[in-house]
Amino acid sequence: MEAPRLVARDLACRRGYRLLFRALSLDLAGGQACHVTGSNGTGKSSLIRILARLLRPYAGEVERAGSIALLDQTMALDEHLPLGRALAFWGGLDGRVEGRDLARLGLADLLDVPVRYLSTGQRKRAALARLLGQEARIWLLDEPLNGLDRDAIAMVERLVADHVADGGLALVASHQPINVPVMAALHLPDYAPEPAA
Repeated sequence: MEAPRLVARDLACRRGYRLLFRALSLDLAGGQACHVTGSNGTGKSSLIRILARLLRPYAGEVERAGSIALLDQTMALDEHLPLGRALAFWGGLDGRVEGRDLARLGLADLLDVPVRYLSTGQRKRAALARLLGQEARIWLLDEPLNGLDRDAIAMVERLVADHVADGGLALVASHQPINVPVMAALHLPDYAPEPAA
């Protein structure tokens, strides 16, 4: 299995005429995690999308080795299906969620409940289940703690810590503190105009 690696060199991101960030570089390997922080609108979600190759950077480049899984604000589970069937759909495409993971996430008793009736925290845990099913070596997590209570936050922290301890790589963008051993920090500063040429 290929060792995961995520490298960004001199990234810049624009939204319209506004420069969100520039000269951003990082180099992460398996066994490492990074917590990306910053105010609303500084580009945390845009950075995640650039690293996932869903958004083209204004400048710079990204190199990636290893399979990738993205958890963002779009859960991508059919609202009309029971949770079990909605997860099974994705299981056929990118990896089946194990029963022990469903139990660990507190979802085992919710598989017959239509996704539209799940609470915010239950939906977030369902998205985490899909993430685990992918068995990806690189995790890109955008606000994974939103809508979770204290116990669920601790569970997410354990999931990330276990993933990293197993040689995985995690980049977590979050307003909230996240307690994961040996997690590096990357702060995106508030917008500053480009220097004059």
